[in-house]
Amino acid sequence: MDLTILYRGPLASCDYDCPYCPFAKRRDSPEQLRADRAALERFSAWASAQTGDRISVLFTPWGEGLVRSWYRRALVELAQLPHIGRVAIQTNLSGRTRWLAEACGADRDKIALWCTYHPGQTPYDRFLARCRELSALGVRYSVGVVGLDEHLDEARRLRADLPDEIYLWVNAAEGHSYTDEEADGWTALDPLFPYSRHPHRSAGMPCRTGESVISVDGDGTVRRCHFVPAELGNLYDGSYRRALGPRACPLAVCDCHIGYVHLETLPLYDVFAGGVLERIPARHLGIPAPSGRRFLPLPPVAGQARSPREAEREQARPADEAEERP
Repeated sequence: MDLTILYRGPLASCDYDCPYCPFAKRRDSPEQLRADRAALERFSAWASAQTGDRISVLFTPWGEGLVRSWYRRALVELAQLPHIGRVAIQTNLSGRTRWLAEACGADRDKIALWCTYHPGQTPYDRFLARCRELSALGVRYSVGVVGLDEHLDEARRLRADLPDEIYLWVNAAEGHSYTDEEADGWTALDPLFPYSRHPHRSAGMPCRTGESVISVDGDGTVRRCHFVPAELGNLYDGSYRRALGPRACPLAVCDCHIGYVHLETLPLYDVFAGGVLERIPARHLGIPAPSGRRFLPLPPVAGQARSPREAEREQARPADEAEERP
């Protein structure tokens, strides 16, 4: 079986306090941190034992995982296993990167980081230095920003300073509507921004989630994705396996990249071939490169619908920041 797993344990603390973040944060107590560590170690042990399957993992924590030693260790250890195809994590890249040197060599292509730059939360030069460290280590990564007006100049600066081959993505801001002129400004930086600008009609549409892609929480409860609450079974007793199969999306729209990228009605598996988890396109996109070469054109965006964002916020929790730093 080829299986992609989106794992989200109970961790909810973050070292940033972004005003536009859809997830309210809490200050994790020592007991909560121990529970998150135990849950992740249980998941990693399960994934390590599935030698008959081909597994890829994307960690999508509520908070910042890489300031926790157990997430760093899980990435390195899982990447060493032959049946693990890719292991990636969403991160604000606030922590040091030296731990990635442990995975350099044969396993480094298996580790990937989906990095978000948050202006106002970290000095620009510090974030850019982290990106350059990743490039020097040969680690796969993408970089992105939330498409707010006040971030546009910083995003342009980041695009100019990043290597040509690093994809800069832009997420439409929560609850924000864009004029065509505003959207054009963001699309000049990220030609895939039109896919994020509006929700995608998904009701009744075929989706890979629930068949080759699943969401797993800290207790091992399996759902088709983070946005559909119906349970498919449990990872650890194997009951989820008999529930896997092709199924249509039950929601009216899908408006989050980690959801709509799996819709079979969109061409994004081709666009991101080999880099779906870490949001790295397989080829350069339809804009002139800084060096003057021209990237290949993109397929048209179809199936979009204006609608309020699906509320992952229903699971949101009370605030604050991380206690452990690397």
